[in-house]
Amino acid sequence: MHSISKERLIELKNNFGGKKIAVVGDLMLDGYFWGNVSRISPEAPVPVVEVDDEFFRFGGAANVALNILKLGGIPFPIGITGSDSNGAIFSALLKENNITDKGIIKDPSRPTTTKTRVIANSQHVVRIDKENKLPVSPEIEDKIINLFKSRAEDLDAVILEDYNKGVLTERVIKEIISIAKEKKIAVTVDPKFHNFFSYTGVTVFKPNRKETEDALGMKLRTDADIEKAGNILLDKLKAEYALVTLGEGGMALFQQGKPHSKVATKARKVADVSGAGDTVISTLTMALVSGAAIEEASYLANYAGGIVCEEVGIIPIEIEKLFRNVMEDED
Repeated sequence: MHSISKERLIELKNNFGGKKIAVVGDLMLDGYFWGNVSRISPEAPVPVVEVDDEFFRFGGAANVALNILKLGGIPFPIGITGSDSNGAIFSALLKENNITDKGIIKDPSRPTTTKTRVIANSQHVVRIDKENKLPVSPEIEDKIINLFKSRAEDLDAVILEDYNKGVLTERVIKEIISIAKEKKIAVTVDPKFHNFFSYTGVTVFKPNRKETEDALGMKLRTDADIEKAGNILLDKLKAEYALVTLGEGGMALFQQGKPHSKVATKARKVADVSGAGDTVISTLTMALVSGAAIEEASYLANYAGGIVCEEVGIIPIEIEKLFRNVMEDED
């Protein structure tokens, strides 16, 4: 993958500002309890964690929205939360980050999707998940579709961020893609296993290695395997581009009528891969709607994903840090 000149990087960075991106999908809350263990419980053979700190961050599609914000864009998250205490924390985080809540639908029948991590003596002890994975009701589907339709005229792109928590049903997926096509809005997708092949006709389809293996029922061990899988994705989904993320192997980019290419990853000290996929789809989308070619957008997205892997916990990419790092690397 070719590098990008400093002049071109400056041009792209300036174009990032003010891009309006809808993020439709599974909004989540990530909770953290940090503490220490000095004894075993007398009630059961488990460690007693004495908590020193407790905090919450955005996860899932909400983390994608936060990444868009930190990259200079204007996110419009669309999804659901519950009418519970975690929903109130989620709303407070939106307000704190100056992200609109106009696309948030409260569903009293479901909890706010929350993943709580207990970390003691710098070790991950346990994760507690609170969620409902069932598809949302037809009434909630209507609300999601109508919310997107009401904003579509003013958008540069939409990201469909699927964690298989029930928001992106087959109907919601197809309706949003149809509306986006009609309005000539770019559609980028971060899929999961369910409804994997429902995302037909999108701009960029971005699964990771495991998602691709699970959906196609094949292992991606060699370059030939990856090439075969990428071409199957293009053929089945009629996507403009398919971008398969391969962890330390970088990315494989596929586009109609051209040979596939590899985006090499930078050697980095990986502290935590959590949230890297959210950062990749956010950066890729922002770059594309800012005038980047798919190769340039993939390069920047891959770089951004590498940067956030150096941090512990789910941390969004910052536009200044991204472009500063890339420019320093290009010198």
